Amino acid sequence: MFQTRLAATARAVTLVAAAVFSTLAVAPVQAAAPMVKKQAPGFYRMSLGDFEVTALYDGSFDLPVDKLLKQPAARTNTALAKHFQSLPVETSVNAFLVNTGSRLILIDTGTGGYSGPTSGRLLANLRAAGYRPDEVDDIFITHMHGDHMGGLSHEGVAVFPKAIVHAGKADIEHYLSKAEMDAAPAEAKAGFASAMSAFGAYQDSGRLQPVVGDAEIVPGVHSWATPGHTPGHTSYVVESQGAKMIVTGDLIHVAAVQFDDPTVTIAFDSDAPSAEAQRLKVFAQAARDGTLIAAAHLPFPGMGHLVANGSGYAYEPVDYQRGK
Repeated sequence: MFQTRLAATARAVTLVAAAVFSTLAVAPVQAAAPMVKKQAPGFYRMSLGDFEVTALYDGSFDLPVDKLLKQPAARTNTALAKHFQSLPVETSVNAFLVNTGSRLILIDTGTGGYSGPTSGRLLANLRAAGYRPDEVDDIFITHMHGDHMGGLSHEGVAVFPKAIVHAGKADIEHYLSKAEMDAAPAEAKAGFASAMSAFGAYQDSGRLQPVVGDAEIVPGVHSWATPGHTPGHTSYVVESQGAKMIVTGDLIHVAAVQFDDPTVTIAFDSDAPSAEAQRLKVFAQAARDGTLIAAAHLPFPGMGHLVANGSGYAYEPVDYQRGK
């Protein structure tokens, strides 16, 4: 009798279990919460001697680098595949905020949103990093292309109300000249108009200062003339307590290609041989001295060190720092 009851109970348990599993099999799987699909605020902070450096992410845009780089497309595709990348390449737009303790300095200002919905986030990330636009004392522009100076103004009004803007003299004389714009080909005129709109409020108020050659602009920040990408392209060397960082502007666009072969130029260069020569010069010094580099189009936060590797360089991105 007992065995009969035990067998009946076992059969009942089996039937209940089968019913439960059958229900689970047909019930839709529900996630605990919907996917957020947004990144964290785009800033990265580190120390440089006594200075504090904050990388600011403006966003990104997609580049068809197989058509832009001055080498066979197949070679570009091979290099990208080596680094697990594909076309078009999502390309970061970075700017760099330097707090010296006495001055707040912004190097480049991002796109201002003029490159589409995937960029134009610099101001939001500046605020997320704990700063306001009206606290910026100086702005250093590496060159007058829209993704570096577009954030200076909005509808003709200065975004940074007290900042003095520093830019290469040769770029000022070229891009802010109506005569140069009139002489430029039709497809280039928009670039001149964008520069005039971005810099106009600062120029009109006497807050645009030309940078000439290699000189200390404010304590701890030196200009380094690196023309070629544009006539007045300027890199900036930030130094505190023996620690140095070179903000290289557009000396590099595509890390997967131009670190391995720094001789590869890009269609955006106004003088490709000069741009190549400047890249070779700056990279060689950074690798030799162990100097940190910061670049607008390296993957965010866009900072790291170079190690000589044959005729090219290995790139070592900065490590995450916990802050102080």
